[in-house]
Amino acid sequence: MPVAAASSAPGPTDLPPAIRLHPDDYVMVALRTLGLGEVVEAEGVSVRVAEAIPAGHKLAIRPIPAGDKVRRYGWPIGHATQAIAAGTHVHSHNLATDLKGEEPYSYLPVRASQPAPAAARTFEGYLRAGGEAGTRNELWVIPTVGCVARTAQRAAAAARARHPGRIDGVVAFPHPYGCSQLGEDLDGTARILAALACHPNAGGVLLIGLGCESNQLDALLARLPPERLDRIRTVRAQTSDDEDADAQRALDELAEIAGADRRQTAGLGALTLGLKCGGSDGFSGLTANPLIGRCADAVTAAGGRAILTEVPEIFGAERLLMARAADQAVFGDLVELVNGFKRYFLDHGERVSENPSPGNVAGGITTLEEKSLGAVQKGGHAPVTSVLAYGGQISRSGLAILEAPGNDAVSTTALAAAGATLTLFSTGRGTPLGSPVPTLKLATNRPLAQRKPAWIDFDAGAVLEEGQDAVFERLLDLVAATASGAPARNEINDEREMALWKRGVTL
Repeated sequence: MPVAAASSAPGPTDLPPAIRLHPDDYVMVALRTLGLGEVVEAEGVSVRVAEAIPAGHKLAIRPIPAGDKVRRYGWPIGHATQAIAAGTHVHSHNLATDLKGEEPYSYLPVRASQPAPAAARTFEGYLRAGGEAGTRNELWVIPTVGCVARTAQRAAAAARARHPGRIDGVVAFPHPYGCSQLGEDLDGTARILAALACHPNAGGVLLIGLGCESNQLDALLARLPPERLDRIRTVRAQTSDDEDADAQRALDELAEIAGADRRQTAGLGALTLGLKCGGSDGFSGLTANPLIGRCADAVTAAGGRAILTEVPEIFGAERLLMARAADQAVFGDLVELVNGFKRYFLDHGERVSENPSPGNVAGGITTLEEKSLGAVQKGGHAPVTSVLAYGGQISRSGLAILEAPGNDAVSTTALAAAGATLTLFSTGRGTPLGSPVPTLKLATNRPLAQRKPAWIDFDAGAVLEEGQDAVFERLLDLVAATASGAPARNEINDEREMALWKRGVTL
């Protein structure tokens, strides 16, 4: 299969030194390092740089009195903790968050502007009995409990050697949980594993149980729809005379079934996109995240589905999503999700603004409001049609908001379990992390794409040189090619992790 390579299209090198994103903004964002005394102009505003400003960081374009709100993207991103002079660096030393805790919200729906339709695209996918279209036809080996995680890995490795080329791959998803868990915590583990066992990218699934675990195999099977069971096999290690041999027999049977599956032509409306960011920087909201949002719009406009998660990285921008709720019931669900996640922080004695990460700060992001306003752009402009609990699965077209934390491994797993068959992942700092499904990494800046070509699938930094339209068309081509079988970098590198959200007591 061809490699889904990073974009390398040429473009002009005479970039403007800084950009102002909205007429109401109090800051520009430096597109390169700005030197002392340099005069920069953007959107009719001219300012002399009073101190060096790193690329991706903010430059004040007007005096900002202490206590005043500071605006970027046209929205407040916090308040000035001291007077800020025009031309100076706006960052953690003089800007602080205004986020505190739960908030009251009002349903104030806004009719979303409909983006221009993208050129028609199709992909070659696996049409499943439930109506979903997989982008892969793999065998997945899922342990019910961490005690048999290595058993699952051995089984997958042996089956890969036995069935080369017959199916798209055999992958094990080890994890450390499934026992010593209680209540909602155990239920969350079971929900994720059951959802993965039903995933359209899995042409067959082997569930390996130990026997004495809390996450009992029979209870897990009871969570699966009857029509899925013909592609499920099980091994119970404690009652098997040879669990390795039993696993190979089960995988041989599944390979026979899945090996008969063939790709068929489907439109973009058959896709379910996961929307993710990690290692964000000051360019994330300028380049990669808006491009991902346009892909989400293209897929949902065609009748498909997109899933946005990382709820703590919605704080401060949640009203933008609430205004797009399809109805008052969805709005209410979204309010409960946001405030419930804030309670989760507060109940553990943590501030709801305990973000951005050190890497985000180094890349130019100062407050959680700023990070969130950039992050929610991955959701494009589609109506929010559903709100999913952790372990829930998407069933309606449009944009869904999924309960999960910002942690990359946990949230990408939750996206896959919710039904994402391909995930778009923007990053400004870079990460090799993968997920159970093809995970296309979009570099927010060209230096990252050039420095880490083994990690990065697409150079979204080209937006700054070429404009968004041409780069978006190339990205949509890459999405269609990857959905049709071209491997993402995470697949080439065998980065196929899963992680579970541990929230409760461990016995």
